[in-house]
Amino acid sequence: MCNPGRPAPMIAPSILSADFANLASEIAAVGPSDVDPGVDWVHVDVMDNHFVPNLTLGMPVVESLLKATDIPLDCHLMIADPGRWAPPYAEAGAYNVTFHAEATDDPSSVARDIRAAGGKAGLALKPGTALEPYLEILRDFDTLLVMSVEPGFGGQKFMPEVLDKVRAIRKIIDRGDLRLLVEIDGGIADSTIEQAAEAGVDCFVAGSAVYGGDDPAARVAELRRKATVVRENA
Repeated sequence: MCNPGRPAPMIAPSILSADFANLASEIAAVGPSDVDPGVDWVHVDVMDNHFVPNLTLGMPVVESLLKATDIPLDCHLMIADPGRWAPPYAEAGAYNVTFHAEATDDPSSVARDIRAAGGKAGLALKPGTALEPYLEILRDFDTLLVMSVEPGFGGQKFMPEVLDKVRAIRKIIDRGDLRLLVEIDGGIADSTIEQAAEAGVDCFVAGSAVYGGDDPAARVAELRRKATVVRENA
């Protein structure tokens, strides 16, 4: 039975797959259009070449994007030392700031600092990281991001085994023991979004599935449609 208290399926295109030379226009391309009301969030992957073996963008680019769009930014920090670096993203105006459980010994403290700085706090789990050790602290968070690929690079194959974590947290949320948005990131496309929606995901990060075609807005609309059909039939 569909939970009427849940948000409608959310789509958060990852600009990791966008044209970095034209990020403002790439974000505008997934705004309101004739085929879709516009994305819910824009997903920004921040990588430091320490926590993950890749280097992308950082605070200066995020600050520029905040001036270029009104769409809430969902900043996914794949970085070491989030206690130092995460709160400034919230201070700058990022709506949701997610960091990795594996990158700190005190996730709750980082979450408190993000919230104090004005942002929503998200906790990300790598595919091989168990959910159970973090259940007691999830009340300190607004979002749980389940990684369905190894963090670091876009275009990887979806790992369906992580959906067991989604199903487990969905049960806890639906029985009223926790208020939390469940997000998934990695390999989300036409062929996988229905699996993720059926497991209980609220927000779907999609990179190449949105920006790999000629019409990003149409791709967002189709992904949203697929997730909505699953939700309505649940």
